[in-house]
Amino acid sequence: MNEIKKNDQIVAQPAQQSLIQDACTIIDQAQATAYRQVNETLIKRNWLLGMRIQHEVLKEKRAEYGQQVVKDLAKELTAKYGEGFTWRNLYNYVDFYATYNGFFLNEKGDSVNAQTILHALSAKSENIFHALRAKSTIKLTWTHYRIILQENSKEARDWYEQETAREMWGTRTLQRNVSSQYYHRLLQSQNKDAVRDEMKQLTAPLQDKLEYLKNPVVAEFLGFKNNTDYTESDLEQSIIDHLIPFLMEMGKGFTLADRQKRIHTEKEDYYIDLVFYNYNLRCFVLVDLKTTKLRHQDVGQMDMYVRMYDEMMCPQGHNPTIGILLCADTDEDVAHYSVLNGSDQLYAAKYLTYMPTKEELRREIEQQKQFFLMQQDNNRKK
Repeated sequence: MNEIKKNDQIVAQPAQQSLIQDACTIIDQAQATAYRQVNETLIKRNWLLGMRIQHEVLKEKRAEYGQQVVKDLAKELTAKYGEGFTWRNLYNYVDFYATYNGFFLNEKGDSVNAQTILHALSAKSENIFHALRAKSTIKLTWTHYRIILQENSKEARDWYEQETAREMWGTRTLQRNVSSQYYHRLLQSQNKDAVRDEMKQLTAPLQDKLEYLKNPVVAEFLGFKNNTDYTESDLEQSIIDHLIPFLMEMGKGFTLADRQKRIHTEKEDYYIDLVFYNYNLRCFVLVDLKTTKLRHQDVGQMDMYVRMYDEMMCPQGHNPTIGILLCADTDEDVAHYSVLNGSDQLYAAKYLTYMPTKEELRREIEQQKQFFLMQQDNNRKK
């Protein structure tokens, strides 16, 4: 036996412990290597897409032509490849190519000639990714570069790129530093150590060595559905699980469209708990659950979700998106409906016919809370 028992716990002997450590090293290095390869390919893809889109848009000087080209392309790519190709993302790719025009070199070490790439694309005679060589080792992720692009100053962009690689900043740390003008404040400060110390203290909770495994951009690139269950509390997840059949049974015309739907803004990722489509109302219905008391920030966030869904997801001719905020506060349960439409009264009347009432939603939440608490109590007694 290579293990012993100590205080009812199995403890590995030195030989077995060495095996475990070596196995972990192999797995960690394999994950890191795979991620680096995926990340480099992702950055190449976005650079190439930016190049191709820019050269297409430059064919026509009219601004409206370019906007329509990008919107049509976003629609086609999203339908074929899924999330990750919104028109905002495509414009980010164009900005990346324009800003980092000399980022990649050809096999001879010369700057990439766009016409050569375009010719290879039309001929489909070679893998254009093989011809691209990064000017230097790629140490950052695409999300890092997308954040750095928010900075207008080339000096600041270069500094953020070098500092991020040197200090191994995660994307949340980098975003906070860019948003708080960290580079410019540091440059102007007489006491640079104080500025650095404050930054490290404020960003310490944002560091996560497993960030790359949870990266939604990489998940989308690989064709995986982004899973964010790890962000949910047990109570919240339990209520959400039971709300799906409840709404589909109690509400007329409901069908589940998505769970944990990612809404991406320029600087943050947000997740909507549930997305339904109601065939009778001919609109999407967004449901977000809060296990704390409803706050004005929650209402503002739902308002943003609804507006973004109307702009980015809702087909023409459909009614405006509806947002439902559910609060599972221990003292009071609240159902808040958000409707961005001029005919509020008309929609209020439709609620009575097609959607569960606030009282029904309250009862369902309270019932599921009680079930959850009873289950937890039973588990403790076993």
